[in-house]
Amino acid sequence: MTHARITASVYTSHVPAIGAALDLGKQDEPYWRAVFAGYDFSQQWLRENPPDVILLVYNDHANAFSLELIPTFAIGTAAEFPIADEGWGPRPVPPVMGHPELAAHIAQSVIQDDFDLTIANKLPVDHGLTVPLSLMCGQPQRWPCPVIPFAVNVVQYPVPSGRRCLALGQAIRRAVERYDEPLKVQIWGTGGMSHQLQGPRAGLINRAFDNAFLDRLIADPAGLAQLPHIDYVREAGSEGIELVMWLIARGAMSDAVPGKTHPVPPRVRHRFYHVPASNTAVGHLILEDA
Repeated sequence: MTHARITASVYTSHVPAIGAALDLGKQDEPYWRAVFAGYDFSQQWLRENPPDVILLVYNDHANAFSLELIPTFAIGTAAEFPIADEGWGPRPVPPVMGHPELAAHIAQSVIQDDFDLTIANKLPVDHGLTVPLSLMCGQPQRWPCPVIPFAVNVVQYPVPSGRRCLALGQAIRRAVERYDEPLKVQIWGTGGMSHQLQGPRAGLINRAFDNAFLDRLIADPAGLAQLPHIDYVREAGSEGIELVMWLIARGAMSDAVPGKTHPVPPRVRHRFYHVPASNTAVGHLILEDA
């Protein structure tokens, strides 16, 4: 191997209450035990399949970006990313160390591939990024590898389509494969699953939609990418639109490369779904690249 390659994709919800439960030592309480048990295999899998870099797709929750500045896609190119104070102090987790060289290369490649990215040389990261790391890595003194934050606007409309997100994942794969260093890269898609935090439908959870989404994410990402925004909102709640970020990670798998005659689907290593965790559904999936 002389160039970087994407070895796997990981998908997980990033519920803030999960981070609070971890930070307060509530993992063994009956309410939370089943949630964290769903990640036992994943933590072992990550130890056995350590990446050199993680590109983590998430959404900011008005901690790095506000209504004054709303990038559709932003890539963190700094050497270190501080933990954001979300109103009750930063989570007691290690700072996130970046990979400026690979991040800059991805930005260059993807922008030349006609995707407009915002370059973030300074970026506090919130629970959207730190909760997935905690679920997969536990509570280490430092995270096991550098992480490139990739923020997507799914908070303020207009938000990117599923088609655009899948194509962006394909462009990220091309960028990684052009990087002249033998790095093993994992791409993580986070957010979702079905949930709504306000209005008459607050507390909505749609098990049938969530599991059908997981089925199609595995077997029919191109078809799933055609799902319009209104379907996410109607079926998965106002915050269910976060699931389009999973399509970025899925687009980076080898079988999603356009024009392949006989694509080999990724290997499903783990699938987990649980209700409830706070007022949301938790979904999780690990796919190893063919």
